[in-house]
Amino acid sequence: MAEATVIESPAAGPGPAAARVPVGHARAWLRFFRSELRQVFLRRRNQMLLGVTALFPILIGVGLRLASHPHGGGGGGGLSFVTQLTGNGIFLSFIALTILLTLVMPVVVAVVAGDSIAGEAGYGTLRYLLAVPAGRTRLLAVKYSVIVVFALAVTFTVTGVALATGAALFPIGPVTLLSGTTVSLAEGILRLVLVSLYVAAAMASLGAIGLAISTLTEHAIGAIAGLAIFVVASEVADQVPQFAVIQPYLPTHWWNSFDALLRAPIDSGTLLKGLLSFAVYLVIFGSFAWARFTTADVTS
Repeated sequence: MAEATVIESPAAGPGPAAARVPVGHARAWLRFFRSELRQVFLRRRNQMLLGVTALFPILIGVGLRLASHPHGGGGGGGLSFVTQLTGNGIFLSFIALTILLTLVMPVVVAVVAGDSIAGEAGYGTLRYLLAVPAGRTRLLAVKYSVIVVFALAVTFTVTGVALATGAALFPIGPVTLLSGTTVSLAEGILRLVLVSLYVAAAMASLGAIGLAISTLTEHAIGAIAGLAIFVVASEVADQVPQFAVIQPYLPTHWWNSFDALLRAPIDSGTLLKGLLSFAVYLVIFGSFAWARFTTADVTS
């Protein structure tokens, strides 16, 4: 086997203290990563999921546009509330993210995360992947990296389609934040990007949970269903007053806290709590997935 090419830092000088980068290993990792990306994004099922996800913001926008029309069937306080929400097209992205975070986006991410390891085992291809000199840790890292990229794709699909739909159906202009402060359209879009990144972080954290569940079974459907049930149970518990003590520790509790970015000044305390929650779940379930996968007897 050819030795990995290394690059020696000229500033470090000769000797064992010189900084060396295993370029051959990095290229192999990138090839594996690109291969996994193609497999996930070119799979017809995943393309259909992204397409259906993109359809929801359009349906929400059309529904709100009809509700805000004088003859759209709305009336009273409800009509006033809808008119307030749809007074600026950029708000459709926030509305779509809030609604789809309830179940649609988690299920879409669950399909890819639950299928990541269990799917390979079910298809009988996991042993062949492990036969490649990549190592189980690298395989797990690549699988999770692809889940993160897919979570980003799902989130920004919702954001982008909702923004385009909002611009087509409603006026676009300066954004009035939840705190009553009006900011320019450019700053409003910047805040929308930050909101999308926050939501993507939440979905990436969920992906780590799905990856861990996926290492426990050889049936992708079981892993996907298990993660979906986990999300629903967390969301239900988050709405029950008797569970108030544990609610801040539930994985879904901080998902909709992106509204902290829609205030002036930004509620950084709430954002940090949410991001910390995502990080804790990522570390706990990522560590579990690594411990399970690197010691499991793979027979499929």
